[in-house]
Amino acid sequence: MRHIHFKALQSLLICFVLLAGTLFMSCKSTQTVAQKEQQALRVKQMLESSDFTFNADFAYPLADRPRPLTAVYSLKVSKDSIKAYLPFFGRAYVAPIGSSENGIKFSNTEFKYNIVKGKKPGNWIVTIKTKMYNRSLDLTLDAWENGTASLTVNDPDRQSISFAGKIAEKE
Repeated sequence: MRHIHFKALQSLLICFVLLAGTLFMSCKSTQTVAQKEQQALRVKQMLESSDFTFNADFAYPLADRPRPLTAVYSLKVSKDSIKAYLPFFGRAYVAPIGSSENGIKFSNTEFKYNIVKGKKPGNWIVTIKTKMYNRSLDLTLDAWENGTASLTVNDPDRQSISFAGKIAEKE
């Protein structure tokens, strides 16, 4: 008899914990709806004004495993310049002459910036075409209203590489 009473009490306690957790999570999500809308508006404004920083957290090389990034790697975009400081993992078809730099590192003022709405609500696609020396880079940023984004870098001299990270205001 005591064993049956203990099992009923244990079941009741588990139900109470699950109910309390559900109520806590639903209260928490209703509190952040306004914050989510405000963040979506802020991300949209940063992308439309071409004034933001993409901070990379993961690298996705074309022919290798994904790599978490422990250092600060970023792409800084403003109306008149782009500064990239990103790593590169993959195959290079042409090696730069006299350079010990093997990442995607440049500062450029000659570029074309285009933004369009993505196929799903809360998504924007930003394309940036740079012209550097004797080659051009194509950067495609797939950004979402929560601030997450993926960046794909297409370089005629290297394999393509993608990055995952977040959109932030420039410092």
